[in-house]
Amino acid sequence: MDHAPNVSGNPPEEEYKSNFIWKFIDDDLAQGKNDGRVHTRFPPEPNGYLHIGHCKALYVDFVTARKYGGLCNLRFDDTNPAKEETEYVNGIMDDIRWMGFEWNGGLFFASDYYEECYNLALKLIRQGDAYVDELSQDDMRAYRGTLEQPGRNSPWRGRPAEESEALFKRMRAGEFPEGSYTLRARIDMSSPNVVMRDPVLYRILYKEHHRTGSAWCIYPMYDYAHPIGDALERVTHSLCSLEYEIHRPLYDWVVQKCGFEQPPRQIEFARLNLTRTIMSKRYLRRLVETGKVRGWDDPRMPTLAAMRRRGYTPEAILDFVQRAGISKADSVVDFELLESCVRTALEESAPRAMAVLRPLKVVLTNWDAGRREPVSLENHPNHPEMGRRELNFTREIFIERDDFMENPPKKFFRLKPGGEVRLKGAYIIRCEDIIKDENGKPTELRCLVDMDSKSGMPGSERKVKGTLHWVSAEDAVDLTVRLYEPLLNDEAAIESDAETEDAEAIEDKGAKADFERRMNPDSLKELTGCVGEPALGAAAVGARFQWMRQGYFALDPDSRPGAPIYNRTVGLKDSWVKIKND
Repeated sequence: MDHAPNVSGNPPEEEYKSNFIWKFIDDDLAQGKNDGRVHTRFPPEPNGYLHIGHCKALYVDFVTARKYGGLCNLRFDDTNPAKEETEYVNGIMDDIRWMGFEWNGGLFFASDYYEECYNLALKLIRQGDAYVDELSQDDMRAYRGTLEQPGRNSPWRGRPAEESEALFKRMRAGEFPEGSYTLRARIDMSSPNVVMRDPVLYRILYKEHHRTGSAWCIYPMYDYAHPIGDALERVTHSLCSLEYEIHRPLYDWVVQKCGFEQPPRQIEFARLNLTRTIMSKRYLRRLVETGKVRGWDDPRMPTLAAMRRRGYTPEAILDFVQRAGISKADSVVDFELLESCVRTALEESAPRAMAVLRPLKVVLTNWDAGRREPVSLENHPNHPEMGRRELNFTREIFIERDDFMENPPKKFFRLKPGGEVRLKGAYIIRCEDIIKDENGKPTELRCLVDMDSKSGMPGSERKVKGTLHWVSAEDAVDLTVRLYEPLLNDEAAIESDAETEDAEAIEDKGAKADFERRMNPDSLKELTGCVGEPALGAAAVGARFQWMRQGYFALDPDSRPGAPIYNRTVGLKDSWVKIKND
């Protein structure tokens, strides 16, 4: 069972590593703003599952509220029914709880406020701050101008408020087809900030909504609904990623024109991006929909559901976020830092076991057939309270094929003809003969056991340089093992994008082609015919182990009785190169 981080009460002081956001909040509190309250919100869009990039926002929103004894809401920004599903709502809530957080400020949806958003839109129209437009999407883009050139006013920008109000009410009544009308803010088409050039507030969409069904056929845009949701929930600090910095003037415009007192303060921080990792939800969705991965929880994916399935822990992920830091500077973090945090967490918590990925049979010729001698091994070398386990030492065992070489280089301290090694917790053996197939490949080794060398017994102090893991052939459990590499071949990340309707509408064909070209064809290697000690066949789904000299592995939900499947969570510091190059 996963043990989520403690997020209640007062955590140790060292957990709070100061950052620029908290300095801003300290200043607000010192000035007496918001009556001394700190109230944040985590606002995912339910159009996919949370990924590692969202963990930075999770940390910022929930831990900030906890640090100041405040509240944090969970609000789903469900303003785009074309992509949103109840499955994603439930999955996101499961992920947040797995990470150890709870929305003590309440659970909300942007769709809770559709009526308020509509009425406030009518207010904006009557104030002269919004108008109904008839430009098509392409024409609107052409009228918007560029970074170097100002935009042009729509021919309908001067439409009287009464006429716009009547048209807007007819839009809600479903009298017009999609794309025929929009409601736009009347701000400034010559603004140097293109976001402020009369942005769209409402559009017509005849899509079934996952909560409201067909009750609405006009939907508010994210940039309009989001600040209203924050203000209605009395959020004090709207913490969001850096690509929304350019949207901040519109955020402030909406809450000011709608007449909210004590408007929230938006503060932006840099997103989390990882080398060799796809951090765009649109691209992740494409991987799922095109069958390039087995689903949102495929262990190659950077989603929290996938990381949980692969064997990551919440503690490791939060440690990684803290180490990556909170700043305003865009950066790409090395994927190895995440793996290091996972390795550190599992080093202390994962019991040890032995498994052989590519078995080579060893017959101990001076060991009687049928003789079974118990061998006692610790479950964790640093935690005796985790107990010990007994394995049977038998005449036939399996070792790793890589642990034998017929013509080894110097300093090869594993098994070779005439060489000796110790088997973990058991005896020293010496290779006497090699059985090969018709191609000259070794299929079996014949070895002698030094009967006076059993580990832990008096007189067994004789030393040899190599110690190998092994599995009894009589007791071996058949395993399937899945080894993973990053989804991308090169180091560059595919960075997170703004998951807004505008981002969805702009399809970058060049980026798509580049994305597909960079896919790693060896991101998954599935090994069959692996063997492990009996405990690996009796473990519960999700159980994590450190396999001696192999890395950390977790039991996959695809497992069936008698057919366990293990995911490689992360390698040991010196083992992954060997596995990858084999």
